[in-house]
Amino acid sequence: MLDDFLIRAALAGLGLVLATGALGSFVVWRRMAYFGDSTAHAAILGVALSFAFSLPIYLGTLAVAVAMALAVAQLAARGQAMDTVLGVLAHSALALGLVGVSFVPSLRVGLDAFLFGDILAVTRADLAWIWAGAAAVLGLLIWRWQRLVTASVNEELAMAAGIDPARERLILSLALALVVAIAIRLVGALLISAMLIIPAAAARGFSATPERMAGSATLIGALSVLGGLSASLWLDTPAGPSIVVISAGIYAFTLMACRK
Repeated sequence: MLDDFLIRAALAGLGLVLATGALGSFVVWRRMAYFGDSTAHAAILGVALSFAFSLPIYLGTLAVAVAMALAVAQLAARGQAMDTVLGVLAHSALALGLVGVSFVPSLRVGLDAFLFGDILAVTRADLAWIWAGAAAVLGLLIWRWQRLVTASVNEELAMAAGIDPARERLILSLALALVVAIAIRLVGALLISAMLIIPAAAARGFSATPERMAGSATLIGALSVLGGLSASLWLDTPAGPSIVVISAGIYAFTLMACRK
């Protein structure tokens, strides 16, 4: 069954949305969209380092994404403006990554695959990394669910309940870093944030509880993956962007439906 590249692509996409559905809900609640986008851009440096030192792509991108999350947390704790810190670190890492790419001729040719994704080229080894990473993120979110929700709703209430909002924010940042690392081969650095934000935003309008929103976002993400892959097959369009377009279409439909 796994010899069929479309089956592998579908399994990879479905594995990814297991993590992005719940995590994307927190990104929307906490308005962390810029953080996710910045981490994805910085991951290009991880790609360059992976090729330069002959490391697995996932390890290189994960290392850079985690370093970015820790650096942002430290600088924000020292009173630095979050948006400024993200802008400086993300663009610096992206620039370093692009400069590094110029020294790796083999990567220079295939850089588009990491910018826009190449889900149709997923291998069995990729599937193992993706599902393991998604399971780790999902398990972490389930374990910390109530604490994360409380800290997202009201930080003062969280502190009164003995919850450290900064620690929960760091946990979310590390989970985002892991998702970026496993998603960069699928939808690319430029589209990762879309997979996190759009399904969650679509689910928000008709979800009465956090759990329902996370479940609905996961379902919308799964429909987007299957619909985008089908559209890519029939229309000969890029798979990653096609998935995001389907997701955006679902968001537009739910937006109109909720206004009626």
